[in-house]
Amino acid sequence: MPQFRFFPAFIKSLALRRFFSLLLILTLCFPAYSDDASAAFGRGVRADSQRQYDAAFEAYKQAYTLKPRDPKYLSAYLMSRSSAAIEHVKSGEKLRDSNKFQEALAEFQKAAEIDPTNFVASEEVRRVSVLLKRQAAGIPAGGTTPDEQLARQADSLEGPIQLEPSPDSPITLRMTTTADNVYKTIGKLGGINVLFDLDYKPQRITIELNEVTLEDALKMVAMESKTFWRPISPTAIFVAADGKRKEQESNVMKTFYLQNASGTADLQEVVGTLKGMLDLTRVQTNATHSSITLRGTPDQIVLAEKLISDFDKPKSEVIIDVAVLEVNRDHMTNIGSTVPTSTTISPLTATGVGAIAGSGLVKVGTIAGTPMTLQIPSDEFTYLLTDSDTKVLQRPEIRVINDAKATLRIGSRIPIATGSFTTGGVSTAAGVNTQFQYLDVGVNIDITPHIHSENEVTLKMSLEVSSPTGNATIGDITQPIIGQRRIEQEARLRDGEVNLVAGILNDSETHSLTGYPWLAKIPILGYLFARTEKDHNQDEIVFAITPHIVRADRITDENLRLVDVGTGANIGLRFKVPAKATAPNSTTGPDSPASPNGTNKPSGATQRPPASGTGSNP
Repeated sequence: MPQFRFFPAFIKSLALRRFFSLLLILTLCFPAYSDDASAAFGRGVRADSQRQYDAAFEAYKQAYTLKPRDPKYLSAYLMSRSSAAIEHVKSGEKLRDSNKFQEALAEFQKAAEIDPTNFVASEEVRRVSVLLKRQAAGIPAGGTTPDEQLARQADSLEGPIQLEPSPDSPITLRMTTTADNVYKTIGKLGGINVLFDLDYKPQRITIELNEVTLEDALKMVAMESKTFWRPISPTAIFVAADGKRKEQESNVMKTFYLQNASGTADLQEVVGTLKGMLDLTRVQTNATHSSITLRGTPDQIVLAEKLISDFDKPKSEVIIDVAVLEVNRDHMTNIGSTVPTSTTISPLTATGVGAIAGSGLVKVGTIAGTPMTLQIPSDEFTYLLTDSDTKVLQRPEIRVINDAKATLRIGSRIPIATGSFTTGGVSTAAGVNTQFQYLDVGVNIDITPHIHSENEVTLKMSLEVSSPTGNATIGDITQPIIGQRRIEQEARLRDGEVNLVAGILNDSETHSLTGYPWLAKIPILGYLFARTEKDHNQDEIVFAITPHIVRADRITDENLRLVDVGTGANIGLRFKVPAKATAPNSTTGPDSPASPNGTNKPSGATQRPPASGTGSNP
């Protein structure tokens, strides 16, 4: 039965071969798997360089799918996803604006599919779907949703009403009658309707006008009769007593966005000026958008716009070059001998008898039968000169806004003990639970610039140089001793002018003489019996401050222009007349109200200036 014995061995050999084959396949596939991710990443890089965002996205997506834990593939996949979605959104917006809603919807859907986090794509899919439904129903693309209808209503809002007289020719008029008759006459001459307040009681006035425009004629009558008027349509005005101005005068609203406000304080500064100068009470600020919303008469809003344009300018800036030069000079001279000042007499021992020669010992005699020796100290002659110079240069540059404080700290922060405490209420040893504060040591500079309109800068400066000079023990706590040199000054400099702050000098000189009395005073030979030391130390700090104006206030002729704003009680503007009139409109006699049949026809008309809308007298 040999064949049956061979069969199990054959099966065993077959299983072993399959195992090794599978192991070989896995071994060969692993580098291929890794190479596939790298190749896909390379394709993505090439496509990205050619601005083929969809191809780059697919390639990066494949690399990320093969190796999702590789940060390089992950970042490339996320960035390409965002770029591809944005490109599809841009294409969809162009198609939508061209009323190609079906193609636009496909682009937005593709963008939302690529990047589900793209909020714009999701919103545009919804919006274009609504537009497609309207298009299918035959509804105009303008839209009728409540939001769009409200937006159209806001866009259709108009500004102040402007009078449109017909004819618009200069008026010549002489009358003595009640004010209502004068208003009606001027209205007929200018082709406008005049309405009166029910409570208005006209007074008799005398008016004389010579070739004035319609609005100027109305303003003169208003001044003479103590009334005011306001346009209620391009061809009609409403007249009331001056006491009802606040109740009847037209109001407008406008929001101003300040481009250079840096915070709430800047907005409040502008608001304070508007309230103080224009008597505006309805003002609202929005610090988030740097905006101011005003409600008032048209003339107030016009003046507010001028004031805001005058104030809303870029803040001036200056670059301050600071050169800090620290010069240390140390000059020391040490000349002379270090002479002995004491000696010792001692008994001569038996062991010292043989060592007395060459040891500096001299036998001086015998005391009580004991030999005595004298120790002669050694002498040393010094001739030394030390001369050293040290320079430390720092060149910081500070850029600061006008009237803002700039602070510069170069050095170290050293802890200084300020006190100690204990939680038990019983005094403990100093240094336990000690409180510290940190002191800036080194070069400390505080500068506040103010930029003038003549390219000059006023610098308020505080300059300080400090360094540890030693230590002191106070209450078992070792504290550093801080040497300080400080100067505070204010200087006005031109742009680029150097302000040199010198003279912060520490000059110390020390002289010492050590030697034998009288002998040390002998000229020249005195150096054999004494030593002279001279130490001269100079430590000087020099600051060089140079301002460079980056941006200064630009004051134009428009900012300096004088504007007529009316009276102290009422604001009323006057506008320039574009052209001069050539012919009078009518001439009427005193006490004779003009009639349509009695007016002279105009021979020409001029373009009227923008109406103030308030009708108030100048």
